[in-house]
Amino acid sequence: MPQVTFYSLPDENNAAAVKACNLIAEAYSRKQRCAVLCASQQAAETVDDLLWQLPADRFVPHNMVGEGPPTGTPVEICWEESQLSRRNMVVNLSEKMLSSLNHYQHIIDFVPHAEEAKKAARIRYKQYQQAGCSMQFQSADN
Repeated sequence: MPQVTFYSLPDENNAAAVKACNLIAEAYSRKQRCAVLCASQQAAETVDDLLWQLPADRFVPHNMVGEGPPTGTPVEICWEESQLSRRNMVVNLSEKMLSSLNHYQHIIDFVPHAEEAKKAARIRYKQYQQAGCSMQFQSADN
């Protein structure tokens, strides 16, 4: 079962996408390939744009699902779980629990500041925990 890390987010616009991009850059610096699952194509395009805005010394080769070289890039962004390719790590911005847990070593998820989204994140946390995943919780400031 994978390690699942939830990050508690501040009340800021695009807080999850910004934190996700920083985590993706850190993973790439450790030569980890990762997938990013977004809630919609528009959200995927936002992550794509944010990754292009990282400083040059933090450049992350990435593409949207279906684009790029045949063997893919280290980071692939998609908006439907069926589009996810097997990677060591998946960053879950979809606000839904992943169904194919055994395909990943590490899943990153987020606890938004808004109360309804926070309740949904708590449910996902419990579902991952009940599925036997190793759980971790961190502040987005870490």
